[in-house]
Amino acid sequence: MSALTPSGAGPGLESRFLALWGELSEIGRDSSGGYTRAAWTPVDAQLRGWFRSAAAARAMQTEQDCNGNLWAWWGEPGPGAVATGSHLDSVPNGGAFDGPLGVVSGFLAVDLLRERGASPRRPVAVACMSDEEGARFGVACVGSRLMVGDLQPDAARSLSDAAGTSLAQAMATAGADPGAIGADPARTSALSAFVELHVEQGRALADLSAPVGLATGIWPHGRWRLDFEGEPNHAGTTRCEDRRDPMLPLARTVLAARSRAEATGARATLARVAVRPNATNAIASRVQAWLDARAAGTGELEALVEGTVADARAASEAEGVSFAVERESFTQLVELDRPLRERLGKALGGVPELPTAAGHDAGILARRLPTAMLFVRNATGASHSPLEHATTQDCLAGVTALATVLAELTGA
Repeated sequence: MSALTPSGAGPGLESRFLALWGELSEIGRDSSGGYTRAAWTPVDAQLRGWFRSAAAARAMQTEQDCNGNLWAWWGEPGPGAVATGSHLDSVPNGGAFDGPLGVVSGFLAVDLLRERGASPRRPVAVACMSDEEGARFGVACVGSRLMVGDLQPDAARSLSDAAGTSLAQAMATAGADPGAIGADPARTSALSAFVELHVEQGRALADLSAPVGLATGIWPHGRWRLDFEGEPNHAGTTRCEDRRDPMLPLARTVLAARSRAEATGARATLARVAVRPNATNAIASRVQAWLDARAAGTGELEALVEGTVADARAASEAEGVSFAVERESFTQLVELDRPLRERLGKALGGVPELPTAAGHDAGILARRLPTAMLFVRNATGASHSPLEHATTQDCLAGVTALATVLAELTGA
């Protein structure tokens, strides 16, 4: 029988998947039909409560580490542990599967192994990483970046949301200690591997007619804040030639970034904008926009960003607008551990391998320990959207593949 065939639990696996998935289905659901699940909010507290409840139902010990990441343990925590999991937060109006599928699959993979009478020789953890999307405070993968020392505690504490609430304040309000955040070398050194299961963000597996695949690596990517400073004035009485309107260089920058990305097969997106005073009948005084840029290689990414920034500066000068840029986050090209990938591919009987342009906690943790990623087919190819979807049968194939992987890595 194939390692991807949902088996070992009979019809019970499907019913348990639907039940566990259903418990999450109304938490953070918004008017778009999707989900808004921001870090360190009341919705986030509900998600954390669900995680603890799912762990308790399996008699798994739960802990929240100093950076807000949650860990549910099968076996006593110790050296050589194998971890799986993902995240539960989302972008605004996000899809149901991005993140939660990996956490739900982790719990169900443990169920499958237990039903088969497996006795892992290494501890197993199901993890829920904190603030992976960065939707509230602007930096992605906060929990994993802090854990590996990639994000400094003071810089993290000072991050703020659109309302001016700092990460430190939000954590304290939620009952966590912002003074304790920072690198956690004892935890990373105790992990022998981290395997993240994730819905595919794209449709490569759909085109290949494959329910599950392995990631080869993650494109380099980052976020840059572009500041355009103009002059406020009246929309009706100010002649066009007398204006210093920061919206104009922004508009030209959006088009230039798209053109540069298309020419090289890269990705450039400006989708978040803050305008002051944001009034219909007033010329803007200031515009802040965030560039999300990704490319297959570091050189290509640098050229894309440098070119876009040059375009923005030239457009600003032409309109008498001042311009500044600040890099807010950056993730280098990540090649996921090749020996681990080859081992898992063999255990799964051979599955498609593909790169991804989306960032993940596994890519951050790869700096400190061997990591791998399993992708589950996304029938629509859509992501960060209510259109994101994976069939129940493909989700079950993912659970079964993850159980096979955990058995391989733990000697179960």
